[in-house]
Amino acid sequence: MSISTPGGDQRRPSVVSTGKKPAAGAKPAAGAKPASGGKSAGAGRPGAGKGARKKIAPVKVSQGRSWGPIALFTAVGLLAAGIIGYGAWASFKGSRSWEERAAEISGIVNYRKQDPQLVQGGNHQQGPIQYTVLPPVAGPHNAAWQNCMGDVYDAPIASEHAVHSLEHGAVWVTYRPDLPKDQIDKLAEKVRGNEKTMLSPFDKLDKPISLQAWGYQLKVDNADDARIDEFIKTLRVNASVEGPTALCSQGITATGTTPRDLQQQ
Repeated sequence: MSISTPGGDQRRPSVVSTGKKPAAGAKPAAGAKPASGGKSAGAGRPGAGKGARKKIAPVKVSQGRSWGPIALFTAVGLLAAGIIGYGAWASFKGSRSWEERAAEISGIVNYRKQDPQLVQGGNHQQGPIQYTVLPPVAGPHNAAWQNCMGDVYDAPIASEHAVHSLEHGAVWVTYRPDLPKDQIDKLAEKVRGNEKTMLSPFDKLDKPISLQAWGYQLKVDNADDARIDEFIKTLRVNASVEGPTALCSQGITATGTTPRDLQQQ
């Protein structure tokens, strides 16, 4: 609404503020400027008017390898390889002859190679016999053998009978009479009740302990020496020149170094 003034001028009436706020949802008049202190749309948002912020790609954090299962599988693999390897080794060991196993015993003396005539066997003689190897390992001997059913003799025995026992496949374990009792007891445990073995003291040994089989000898310093068991295991019965059925029972059980000339058995 315009008001005419003298002279024909028309003026817009001044807007009179009523103090009332515009109704909610009312749009401001066309061309109206926002009130002083008002914020424009989008004000206060980061990066408003400067372009959208770039998205940051997520960083993947490595969790590392799971070492527990790897260690377990490795251990199982090593164990399996060890079992297979041991089986192959045991099979190889078992396939070798007793002569080959005897040759691997450190310190063993093979008189079968050194004097083949000495170990021929079957040479029975009466009376005392002079032996070049002491204790004797082979050669002529008495017709009666020494009982070798795991017998433990506490006094020397006649070599002439003992050699015949060796011919039957026995292992004869001898020791110096001054060997400590605990050492003698250990030797006795290896012999007592073990068929085709016997134990007795022997004078003037150059080593504390000496083991004899037909054609073989091993001398050691101590009853704890592992070679004693290996010698007995390898040569007992195997070293026989009369076969595994040769007797060790029904022999001479008396001690003393003088042979007993009994009827040939």
